[in-house]
Amino acid sequence: MKSYYVYILASKRNGTLYIGLTNDLERRILEYKTKVVKGFTAKYDVNILVYFEEFESSMEAYTRERQMKKWKRNWKLKLIEKGNPNWEDLSKEW
Repeated sequence: MKSYYVYILASKRNGTLYIGLTNDLERRILEYKTKVVKGFTAKYDVNILVYFEEFESSMEAYTRERQMKKWKRNWKLKLIEKGNPNWEDLSKEW
């Protein structure tokens, strides 16, 4: 079964945040880290995976991504702090 992921990247602790959606989390994070993805994330060096959620359907993931993108910054920070209080790069073992 295919999985879909909604993720939050950060430039540093309490730094610039980016929320995205993918069906291949490892590949997508590698693209950010190697700056294959041009634009916002490359410009602001946003490539630390600090949070992610997994979904079984693309529609569930899309709905969650839209929801999170509408959140106030403070809500996003609380979500990260709850699951990853040290803001560790969750992709560092890949």
